[in-house]
Amino acid sequence: MSRARDEQDIYNKPGHLIRRLNQISVAIFMSETAGFEITPVQYSALLAVRNHPGIDQTTLMEIIAFDRSTIAEVVGRLEAKKLIKRVVAHSDRRARMLFIAPAGRRMLSVLTPKVNRAQEIIMEPLEQKERALFMQLMRSLVDLNNGRSRAPLSVGEQRRTVPRSAR
Repeated sequence: MSRARDEQDIYNKPGHLIRRLNQISVAIFMSETAGFEITPVQYSALLAVRNHPGIDQTTLMEIIAFDRSTIAEVVGRLEAKKLIKRVVAHSDRRARMLFIAPAGRRMLSVLTPKVNRAQEIIMEPLEQKERALFMQLMRSLVDLNNGRSRAPLSVGEQRRTVPRSAR
């Protein structure tokens, strides 16, 4: 196979297409939320802290499926922006519970419609039927490959984690 053909072949690989779609998704998110200085991961963490008051960083890590070092950085940034607060747990003085701050609630109320719009923009090029099929296939791939992740989702709506071939 020629080198030019090898290089072109990358464009038909699922991993490459998933990475490109992620880049596009992040670009759309950042465009729609411009001026808020928040990343998609920070938004997810802020939403999870609001929805699960008093969780610790390990639980947050499990809820949004991110690795320990990423979560530590994200929590630090959200706390520095005064969007969340860490409180020492009564049961374990080493543990810190996470709570959304009033500024975090205000930010979410403004950001959520913008984030929803970003999701719509991502899917706009597809017909309605294609959108449903695309979402179904993505959920299946994520569920079936969850155990292979460096940060597997361990709570929430996880449906299948065993590859079909292993059943």
